[in-house]
Amino acid sequence: MTQRNILMFAAVLGLVLFEGFTGGWNTALGILNMGLISAVLALGVNMQWGYAGLFNTGIVGFVALGGLAPVLIALPPTPGAFNAGGLGLILAFAVAAGAVALAVVINRRARGAVRLLALPVVMVAGFFAYRALFDPAVAAIEAINPSAAGNIGGLGLPILLAWPVGALFAAGAAWVIGKTALGLRSDYLAIATLGIGEIIVAVLKNEDWLARGVKNVNAIPRPVPYEVDLQSSPAFVERAASFGLDPVTASTIAVKLAYTGLFLAVLLALVWLSERALKSPWGRMMRAIRDNETAAAAMGKNVTRRHLQIFIIGSAVCGLAGAMLITLDGQMTPGSYNPLRFTFLVWVMVIVGGSGNNWGAVLGGMLIWYLWIKVEPWGHGLMGLITAGMADGSAIKAHLLESAAHMRLMTMGVILLLVLRFAPKGLLPEK
Repeated sequence: MTQRNILMFAAVLGLVLFEGFTGGWNTALGILNMGLISAVLALGVNMQWGYAGLFNTGIVGFVALGGLAPVLIALPPTPGAFNAGGLGLILAFAVAAGAVALAVVINRRARGAVRLLALPVVMVAGFFAYRALFDPAVAAIEAINPSAAGNIGGLGLPILLAWPVGALFAAGAAWVIGKTALGLRSDYLAIATLGIGEIIVAVLKNEDWLARGVKNVNAIPRPVPYEVDLQSSPAFVERAASFGLDPVTASTIAVKLAYTGLFLAVLLALVWLSERALKSPWGRMMRAIRDNETAAAAMGKNVTRRHLQIFIIGSAVCGLAGAMLITLDGQMTPGSYNPLRFTFLVWVMVIVGGSGNNWGAVLGGMLIWYLWIKVEPWGHGLMGLITAGMADGSAIKAHLLESAAHMRLMTMGVILLLVLRFAPKGLLPEK
């Protein structure tokens, strides 16, 4: 890392330490952990945009798919759910996959009127056969204790296994999307990914059998100890007392530090792999395709195939971040997946940090998340100071105080404009 990089990261670390000394270490570690997850997310988007120039506006969908993995992997199965509708779901998905595969074969091999007639017949028949199996199976699963369960449950496996599975879920979706959308022009690709991302979130909100929809899934297992277990340990209580901490505060700090260690290990591993890939012949080829697709194609490079490759890799990293986020939260809330938080803000992180630079993406993720969290309380304080001399009951005072909650949106816009004006390549530009 260069001296500029070190100074930038030292400044972000200084902000976290400042928060720890002024606002408490629980708050500081909470910001740090979410900053590390945001850095992983920004790293995945940077692979797509910074390496290959792919404008993906459906990031929220890949994050949501990654978040589904802890529910399906770590939760215990719902008693009786699989017997009630599991076989029907498997058969329904098999029929759907068979219909799609048959349609692909007909589209490739049939010609003329045969193809025109056979394709709609296969797709319509496949759809009705799929729904005939799917609907009864879903109804049976959702009827099982709907207030507390109503979903098929998971496999009861260790939660850390859900992280790579979340990456695989997102990678699989990226393959399907990429095979159909990567041939589009960049602006059409952005529109297509935006729509598909919203479709994925809508499915998670409405398919209760999968992850309880908007009823949410709670008590997802986690890879670190629970605070109550630490508080009941005499050895831990004694050690906390030696640092002058009460057991409750010490346990929450210890748990957050454990999460920090896990997230930091994942982030550093991803950065190391990304740096090696970017400096390899593969990385130079990707940047050549990004800078001039026509020239790269003339040199014999399969541009569409390489775009698909990096689209899948970047989406897998976003899915990994989504699984990490659910592991930290301990609950799956599909209603919380919105494009503002999981698409627009991530793009701000990549642009501010420096697209094409892995360390820049990490810096942007951590810095922008810190500001996203802190600007709102700062805004309330600033508006309180501005309106201190105004009379109580003043319409202007009331309006300014109510507008303080929107300070973070205005601040993100101002930061983005300033960076684009004075550092258009980001705080840590690509070499």
